[in-house]
Amino acid sequence: MGLDGLARLHGLFAAYKPPGLKWKHLRDTVELQLLKGLNAGKRPASEHRVRFLLGPVEGSEEKELTLTATSVPTLIDHPLVRGPAFTSLKIGMGHRLDAQASGVLVLGVGRGRRLLTDMYNAHLTKDYTVHGLLGKATDDFCEDGRLVEKTTYDHVTREKLERILSLIQGSHQKALVMYSNVDLQTQEAYEMAVSGVLRPMNKSPMLVTGIRCLQFAPPEFLLEVQCMHETQKQLRRLVHEIGLELKSTAVCTQVRRTRDGFFTLDDALLRTQWDLPSIQDAIQSAAPRVAAELENNLRPGLGTQ
Repeated sequence: MGLDGLARLHGLFAAYKPPGLKWKHLRDTVELQLLKGLNAGKRPASEHRVRFLLGPVEGSEEKELTLTATSVPTLIDHPLVRGPAFTSLKIGMGHRLDAQASGVLVLGVGRGRRLLTDMYNAHLTKDYTVHGLLGKATDDFCEDGRLVEKTTYDHVTREKLERILSLIQGSHQKALVMYSNVDLQTQEAYEMAVSGVLRPMNKSPMLVTGIRCLQFAPPEFLLEVQCMHETQKQLRRLVHEIGLELKSTAVCTQVRRTRDGFFTLDDALLRTQWDLPSIQDAIQSAAPRVAAELENNLRPGLGTQ
């Protein structure tokens, strides 16, 4: 494989991070598997050099020795002498996921790390499914955190929940307009807002661009959240605040990222696919889409820098 295999590794791809796995461990595992694949490739044939070797004279009964010109391979490039051809790779990590969260995680290999910077500057939205549980509050907003309070939730209905979600989306939409630094009095800005391409000009707090209830079966509920500039802890806190708005309490039981920019769950490689051929194919398959999407989202006037 060697250098030919390395040439096909420059770009972006998505992996699926399972819950309980730290992002750094995922990156190290991917690097290890890629190095294993690159070093397993067939190496060029060893060079040969002429050596004069001392040996008996052929056909002679006497114990005479003579020097004979012999072609022998050089060992300077032998794997046991030189070691593996590839010992490290430059792998960058996109928008990170904490240990408890799962879902789509984008990585950049080689020159693909520059594209990760372009993804940051494009301020692309991400989709999450967030599981909530009514009736209790913890110190870290997670189900397994230290219990702080238990409450009733019999009065909570889907209609009340959806009303709260509507208010949350409305307030965040106003914040998005503010951080986008656009004048909604202009036709162009109005069309951008309607089409959903408004982006903040710089860093901002978490902005929720869409939120809806997918399932409601008390005490459990499932939300779909579209947002940017978030952390998974902020999403868990959002579930906690929703519980308070409902005159109850709630904890987050699961956070799963289903889309990061233009990478979805369908693009994410499972752990059994973290090998050289699968990652090469994923990078090559995504390359045209990555170039087109970044060009489209980084155009002047879309609220990006």
